[in-house]
Amino acid sequence: MRTLVVGAGATGGHFGGLLAAAGRDVTFLVRPGRAAQLSEHGLRLDEITLTPRTVTADTLDGPFDLVLLAVKSYHLDQALADVAPAVGPRTVVIPLLNGMRHVDRMVAAFGSERAWGGVCMIHADVTADGRIVRMTGLQRIAFGPLTGGPADPRVAEALSGAGFDAFATPTVVQDMWEKWVFLASLGAATTLMRAPVGDINRAPGGTAFGARIAAEAMAIATAAGHPPRPGAVKVLRDGLATGEQMTSSMYRDMMRGEPVEVDAILGDFVAEAAKHDVPVPALSAAYTNLAIYSARLP
Repeated sequence: MRTLVVGAGATGGHFGGLLAAAGRDVTFLVRPGRAAQLSEHGLRLDEITLTPRTVTADTLDGPFDLVLLAVKSYHLDQALADVAPAVGPRTVVIPLLNGMRHVDRMVAAFGSERAWGGVCMIHADVTADGRIVRMTGLQRIAFGPLTGGPADPRVAEALSGAGFDAFATPTVVQDMWEKWVFLASLGAATTLMRAPVGDINRAPGGTAFGARIAAEAMAIATAAGHPPRPGAVKVLRDGLATGEQMTSSMYRDMMRGEPVEVDAILGDFVAEAAKHDVPVPALSAAYTNLAIYSARLP
């Protein structure tokens, strides 16, 4: 399948780079500055360096068979406008974004048959010189129609066998909610305490704080009709109780003085709590904290 990866940061660059290295037909839609960087230095991952095929919004030719949407939530509206020429009648668009706000916008832009759900799990970052560094062995993509119907087998074929786990799931909406619960919890804890999880749990009251965050997050999802399944509950509780120096992407962005996905990850989550009258004092404090941080950015 002719595949377009929108964004070449930690997520899009990693998964798209592995697909390209596996011989798939992959093109990256990037902004001019990133295109120049990739042209000069290549796409550099832990495992490989390659010269990717890139286009910018003004040179995009379409349609493509598969689109992987891998941008930060605050770039979503521009990305949807930029990628529109690449979306044809049979294109499948899979989001690798955080939160849930992108789902309705994708459906409005491309229709429910083309806009699927997607969940990616990876702990990766981009260094100052543009190298993509993976911090754990986790690298997985799950995808499927939002209706829960059967997935086009060509998509699984296009994404499999490239060095990461990729599979279709009939429960993609539930999977997306469970990822949201985990990300909101991890992001709230690390940004509010300005510390990795291990440091939080070694501090007085840290373990109880993490447990409170987890309880609030699960209460929101349950009230919204998506109670986390036992496996997701275990991952959440274990993650917030670990002694390892686990961080969130929002924490790393905040420590660098960069924009954070505060509205998509925490703002919408707290709003969902208010909709169902679920008290979430810890998550609300984390959201207010990040809203203040964001307002002070240049």
